[in-house]
Amino acid sequence: MQRKTQLMVKQEREQAMSKPIYQTMKVVFAEPIRALNEMFSDTQSWGVSTLKEWIDGYESTRFTAIDGHTAIITSEYNMECVKEWLGKNTPIYTQIEL
Repeated sequence: MQRKTQLMVKQEREQAMSKPIYQTMKVVFAEPIRALNEMFSDTQSWGVSTLKEWIDGYESTRFTAIDGHTAIITSEYNMECVKEWLGKNTPIYTQIEL
């Protein structure tokens, strides 16, 4: 019985280690997201037409607007790049890691 329990614990540990770990942050922009989308008006240059499309373009990263100024962003391993880009290119009111 003890051997079975040890095996189960080992399997659970291995499964937990193989699951991706996502980082999540809540961003409140100082301007409406709709206004921020205007920076992508030259879709030929950017390759996208919205901030959501730009953020979603980072592998394993998703942008979900929850109101006109606020978004939840999740990323498996690109959060630092996303935070840096947002900090340089958008007016952020608050940014909270969840």
